[in-house]
Amino acid sequence: MPDAYRLKRPLNLPAAMHELELLTHLDSLTRKNHGCDELVCFLGAGAYDHFIPTIVDALAMQSEFVTAYTPYQAEASQGSLQAFYEYQTMICQLTGMDVSNASLYDGASATAEAALMARAINGRRRVLVSGAIHPETRQVLDTYLRELPVEPVIVGTEDGRTDLEAFKSAADDDASAVIVQFAELLWLYRVG
Repeated sequence: MPDAYRLKRPLNLPAAMHELELLTHLDSLTRKNHGCDELVCFLGAGAYDHFIPTIVDALAMQSEFVTAYTPYQAEASQGSLQAFYEYQTMICQLTGMDVSNASLYDGASATAEAALMARAINGRRRVLVSGAIHPETRQVLDTYLRELPVEPVIVGTEDGRTDLEAFKSAADDDASAVIVQFAELLWLYRVG
């Protein structure tokens, strides 16, 4: 290293600590931090505090959903498929929707796939999308639909909430679906 870039003084670091002293010091530093459950979340744009019912962990720990083997083996895949099936069936029963999809890795891709599915089912070309949906989800949706005969129509918001009157006025005979976001869940309602 060239001499011009070398530090000419000792580093401004505290003296070395023994293990117990270091652990005590690190513990005091961590106590200055606050967890997400202690503070109000101001992230917005689709990132909100949410509650995960204890039944989710209980179901996820059922032996038929897990295996001790590596994830690419059939037993794990079967457990995943069973969990997807149970979840999708429950959502359809609770909401009265015809279809629910749990097999995509992220909400943005699932949103785009849902819009495409609605178009395939009813042949209509417009998808009404709440302007309150996370901006990155809307970008993914736009990317998916850019070269397809599906037009995303962004419906405005009022005070950070989806404007229901704007949705009603945008809904016409060519509207294929309505996409809104509730906390971290995306809901698609197929029109007709």
